[in-house]
Amino acid sequence: MNEWLDYLRELNMASVCVRIMLAVVCGGTIGLERGIKGRAAGFRTHILVCVGAAVTTMTGQYIIIYLNPNADPARMGAQVVSGIGFLGVGTIVTTKAHRVRGLTTAAGLWTAACLGLAVGIGFYEAVVAGMIAVTVVVIALQRVDRFFYGNRNVREYYIEVDEIQKVRRVLAQIKKYDYKILETMIEQDRSERGGVVVVIVTVKSPERNTAEEFMLHVGEEKSVLFVEEI
Repeated sequence: MNEWLDYLRELNMASVCVRIMLAVVCGGTIGLERGIKGRAAGFRTHILVCVGAAVTTMTGQYIIIYLNPNADPARMGAQVVSGIGFLGVGTIVTTKAHRVRGLTTAAGLWTAACLGLAVGIGFYEAVVAGMIAVTVVVIALQRVDRFFYGNRNVREYYIEVDEIQKVRRVLAQIKKYDYKILETMIEQDRSERGGVVVVIVTVKSPERNTAEEFMLHVGEEKSVLFVEEI
């Protein structure tokens, strides 16, 4: 086992392929959850960030081995850590209701970049531990978050509507059950699904109403294709 790890820590074709595949898995694991929730920086974006960070680190390693043994091995990786901040800032917005959105996506991009750096340098132990931690945070702790904050009155929902002309009917359906709409964001889906409209709505629920009840009420409108809490 140790011999295999030592071999994969060297810069060769096998280790490069393994590191690239690991970067795809790491970035995809983080990006999949973001993509499911309709975020702009989703599955492919996180994979590209992680792979790019891994390639950058391997390039620094290549420079030291074959070009300049006196070069700083961490120099190129440091540029990734600082540079990813610009991409992360682009995902953070402050809405008209003075609510900050996109922090989790920005943190996911930064984490994907850091995992990519660890993959690129061959620090496999940190990659495995990091992926376990990411999986726990993305999947398991989401339930913990809902347990503690599940009774809050203000919630945010992601809704898919089949036609933009029917968005008003969906909003009327929400108001029908005494939900107060605090903010609405409407986007045309540019993917292969064509006319699907994405509505992200922030609502204040009546006392004791759960997210499941909201989704049930909104789902009564036939134009609604999909709805979930975000």
